[in-house]
Amino acid sequence: MDQTDMFEAERPRLVGIASRVLSDHAEAQDVVQQAWLRLHTTDVVIDSLPAWLTTVTTRLCLDRLRSRTPVPVDYVEPKEHATDPADDVALAETVGLALHVVLDRLSPRERVAFVLHDSFGFEFPTIAALLDTTPAAARKLASRARAKVTQPQLEDRLADWEVVDAFMAAAKNGDFDRLLRLLAPDAHVTADDAAVLMGTPAQIQGRDEVAAFFNGSAKATLPVFVGDRPGTAWFHLGAAKVVFDFTIGDGLVRAITFRAAPDVLSRVVRRDRGRPRG
Repeated sequence: MDQTDMFEAERPRLVGIASRVLSDHAEAQDVVQQAWLRLHTTDVVIDSLPAWLTTVTTRLCLDRLRSRTPVPVDYVEPKEHATDPADDVALAETVGLALHVVLDRLSPRERVAFVLHDSFGFEFPTIAALLDTTPAAARKLASRARAKVTQPQLEDRLADWEVVDAFMAAAKNGDFDRLLRLLAPDAHVTADDAAVLMGTPAQIQGRDEVAAFFNGSAKATLPVFVGDRPGTAWFHLGAAKVVFDFTIGDGLVRAITFRAAPDVLSRVVRRDRGRPRG
């Protein structure tokens, strides 16, 4: 098997790692392609191609994470204890529901250590080598991340803007399953008269129907505040034209109202995550 065939055999695994670390499948594919280009330009003698590709892909992911604006979070001191298998099942269910949102709260190194260990079973000496640290430090990074992810009643304490932004990211990326997880069963969409004139639907009822409508759409929207509520808006030529006004409850999207009335648009303020922009 030549090097190209070996790389293609590794590609699905590398994309899986990068997708989980970055929470963005398209960006993960780009990172793996960068790893492929580096493979063709390196003069290093490679003893194990899978290990080399894992190292390069992980470090490219770290570079991407470090380029993002971090969200300050409270430090949570992890409790060192042996895990019960039942706890691992509960963790998997929790992570499946809100991992994409929570990972944004972790530092890049915490995120990599947690994903590689908890999702892919990497040993801490391997993770330590990837992060240029010690196995003990790598273990502590993963433990700290796990403590943040497994805090009780995780979904209830997600900030509304995190839920809104997670929903819109899923919409833009065409992640239908994630949209469903973020929507309440009785979620619905309504619109004011001005928004209907702009071409929005007047009403959509039910989680599946709302998810189907947003799946792969809303690519020209930007995060905003609608009064004091976090939402998003469709902009044209620098001006908000239609606001997506969210109703959030218990960490889920319960309703979205399209608004285009002038008095609403006049109160729209661009935001940077949970803070007003500028």
